Amino acid sequence: MINWKIESEKYKDSYLEDLKALIAIDSERDDAHSTDEFPLGKGPAMALKKYLEFGQRDGFKVKNLDNIVGYIEYGEGDKTLAILAHADVMPAGEGWHTDPFNMTIKDGKVYGRGASDDKGPGLAAYYGLKMLKDNNIEPNCKIRFIIGTDEESEWTGMKHYFDVEPAPDFGFSPDAEFPLINGEKGNTSFTIKFNKDSNDDVSKLILHKFNSGLRENMVPRDAFATLSGFKDANSIVSSFDKFIAENNIDGDISLDNNCLNIHVIGKSAHGMEPKNGVNGGTYLADFLNNYELSGNASYFVKFISQYLHNDSRAHKLGLNYSDEVMGELTMNVGIMTFDVQSGGFINTNFRYPKGISVSNIKEQLVSNAKELNGNVENISNMEPHYVDPSDPIVDKLMSVYREQTGRNDSDPEVVGGGTYGRMMTRGVAFGALFPWTEDTMHQADEFQPVNDLILAMSIYGQSIYRLSCE
Repeated sequence: MINWKIESEKYKDSYLEDLKALIAIDSERDDAHSTDEFPLGKGPAMALKKYLEFGQRDGFKVKNLDNIVGYIEYGEGDKTLAILAHADVMPAGEGWHTDPFNMTIKDGKVYGRGASDDKGPGLAAYYGLKMLKDNNIEPNCKIRFIIGTDEESEWTGMKHYFDVEPAPDFGFSPDAEFPLINGEKGNTSFTIKFNKDSNDDVSKLILHKFNSGLRENMVPRDAFATLSGFKDANSIVSSFDKFIAENNIDGDISLDNNCLNIHVIGKSAHGMEPKNGVNGGTYLADFLNNYELSGNASYFVKFISQYLHNDSRAHKLGLNYSDEVMGELTMNVGIMTFDVQSGGFINTNFRYPKGISVSNIKEQLVSNAKELNGNVENISNMEPHYVDPSDPIVDKLMSVYREQTGRNDSDPEVVGGGTYGRMMTRGVAFGALFPWTEDTMHQADEFQPVNDLILAMSIYGQSIYRLSCE
C-alpha cells in the first residue's frame, strides 16, 4: 500500500515547476479580446492548454473542447468520477508586494495569482491522479480531471462540458477549503441602475465619475470619484482626512483643474464572506453622502450609503435571513460605477440559504430602490446545493482527511462560496485551504504554503484511490 505523504514529497519539485508555469499565465477572462479561436480571451485558453500539455506529457488521454474547457482522462468503466478545477483567475488588482504572475516562494509560501484559487489546489489534485497512474494503479471507473476556464465569472466552459459530454456520476472540486464542503448556498446577482445626471441644479456638487470594483464576487479594494461645483475645497479635504482617520481606512484627495479627485483604499477579499474585506466603494459613497449632489448621482450614492454600506447580512435592505443548516444570507457589493454622461449601476451578489428565494430578494431590492429612482435587474442565479453527509462520497473523503491530518473531530461544512461541485448531484468541494491557513483568495498577495499544497496532493491521491478503487 502506498504511503501517500511520502509519495507526494517525491513530486514536490516537479509540482512547483509546473505551478510556476501555470501562474505565469494571466488567465483572467478577457472579453475585450474575444475571438472565434479564444471565446474567453487568450489567457484562459493558454492556461487550459498548459494543463493539457501536462496531461499529454504524463501519458494521459486529453481533450480540448473549443478552448473553453478540457479534460484529462484515466481509466475505464461505466461510471465516471470527476475532479473539477479551473484555470482562470480573478484580476490581480492593486496592492501586491510581489509580481502576481511570477511565482515567488517566500517564507515557505507560494505567492501568485491562482496560488490558492485555483491553480495551486487544482494542480495538486492533478498530481494526486498522476500518482495513481505512475504507480500502475488501475481504477474501476473512468476518472476525468476537467478544467474550466470561466469559474470566476459565468462558468461558460464548464456549462459547455455538461452540454456536450455525459454528466459525471460523482466527484469533487478542489476549489474551496478542507475538511469538506457538502453544501453551498444559492448565488444570485442583481444590478441596480440609475439614470444619467441631469445637472440641473448648479447649487449642488456634481459627481462626474465614481468607480469601484472589478468583479461581483470580489470585495473592491479601491474606489475613485471626481467632484466639482464646490465652494470650499479645503473644507472637503479636511472632512475627508477626518473620515478616513475615524474609519481606519486609507485614501487620498487632491485638487486638479477645479475638480477634487478622491481615492479610498480598502481591502479586497472573496465575495462569499465580505467581512474579510474592507469595501472601498461603499466607504467612498458613505463619505459623499454627507454632501448634496446634483441629480441621480445623489440617489446612487445614497442607496449605497443607506442600504449597503457595512451590512454584509443585508439588515438595512430587510433581507437578513438564516437557515439552521446553511447559515446566514450574505451580500457583497462588488461593482459600483457612475458617470455624469451615462448614469450608473451597483452590482450586488447574494449568497442565500434554503428558505429564501431569488424572488424574495428581488422584491425587497425593488421596494428599496424605487424610493431612490433605481431600477433592479436580476442577472444570474444558482440554486442552493446540498449533499447529505451520509453519502459515501462525503464519508470516504472525510475519512481520508481525518486520517492524514489527525483532525478526527472535523465535520463537513456549508459555505457561501460557489464551486463546480454543485454541477453534480453527488458533487462536493474538497480543499485545498486548510483551517490553519489564512484565506487570501481574491486578495492581493494571494498565497498558499508549500507544505499545505503537498499535503493536499497526498490527500487527493488517497481520496481518488478510495473513490475509484475500493
